[in-house]
Amino acid sequence: MLAIAAIGAGLSLGVVSAIAAEDVTEDQIVRALAVPKAPPLIRGLSLDRPAEQAAAPPAAPPAEDTFLQSVRGRAPRSFSPAEREQLATMAQAKPNIDLEITFDYNSANISQKSLRSVQALGRALTSPGLKGATFVVAGHTDAAGTDAYNQDLSERRADSIKRYLVEKFHIAGSDLVAVGYGKSKLKDPSRPLAEVNRRVQVVNMASKTAAKQP
Repeated sequence: MLAIAAIGAGLSLGVVSAIAAEDVTEDQIVRALAVPKAPPLIRGLSLDRPAEQAAAPPAAPPAEDTFLQSVRGRAPRSFSPAEREQLATMAQAKPNIDLEITFDYNSANISQKSLRSVQALGRALTSPGLKGATFVVAGHTDAAGTDAYNQDLSERRADSIKRYLVEKFHIAGSDLVAVGYGKSKLKDPSRPLAEVNRRVQVVNMASKTAAKQP
């Protein structure tokens, strides 16, 4: 079993309760993955910045954006440990949602009972507010098994979600960055074999792409 999970919404790193796969809706996913809007401008607080600059949300650092563009379209197993860590660090302050997505035992095949949830995710990612952003789909396992086995399984399951979204919802493959972390980032280290650790993280990296696939 696996779950789609996240690291905290916006700048909040608090724990988010998981939503059962059969209960999640497209609207819940859209709201959770939306980029927070900039706070309203209060006139008179700044005399040295134009109003449009004061109201604009902070842009991603150039180096971060360059790195994100460099990993778009890559296969999960092509990432180096350093690249995986850089993605995880970047994702810590991005919009996200916790979902439960189960897979067939010892497999990367999405279970029948979770298809409805994955379909809700697909509809959400193609909605006007999210379409065109770059999303990280990161696979995680519990601590059972070897490092190599879990790394491979996490990569295959993250890639399975990505392929389903590309094939069924025609999302550009380069807009979905699939990556695996194996058992290296347990959600609950105090319970290394717990189900909560078997998950796939989906994070909105909020980098809109200019070119789209037909």
